[in-house]
Amino acid sequence: MITILFNLIGYVLWAYMWAVILAAVFSMLAAFGVIDTRNRLVWTIGDFLYRVTEPVLAPIRNMLPNLGGIDISPWIVVLLIQIVLLPLLGRLEAAILFGTWRALAL
Repeated sequence: MITILFNLIGYVLWAYMWAVILAAVFSMLAAFGVIDTRNRLVWTIGDFLYRVTEPVLAPIRNMLPNLGGIDISPWIVVLLIQIVLLPLLGRLEAAILFGTWRALAL
C-alpha cells in the first residue's frame, strides 16, 4: 500500500515536471507567434498550463534577479523536482518500508 502511494506521488511529480516544460515551450511559441492564441483550443491549453504551473513558478520568479526577458524559473522547478524531490521521495519510501531512518541520512 505504501509503495503504491509513493509511486502515485512520483507519477504526479513527473507529470507536473512535464507540465512545467510544456508551459515553458508553449509560452515561447506564443511569444514568437508560432501558435495563434486567438484560437479557442490553443488559448484553453495555454490557460490550463498557466493556471497549473503559475502557483509554483511565481514565488521562484520573485526570488530571482531580473535577467531581462529570460525566465529560468521553469528550469529551476524541473531541477528541484529531479534533484531534490524524487530522490527524497525514494529515500522516504525506503525509510518507511524498512523501518529505519538511516535511509534518509544517506
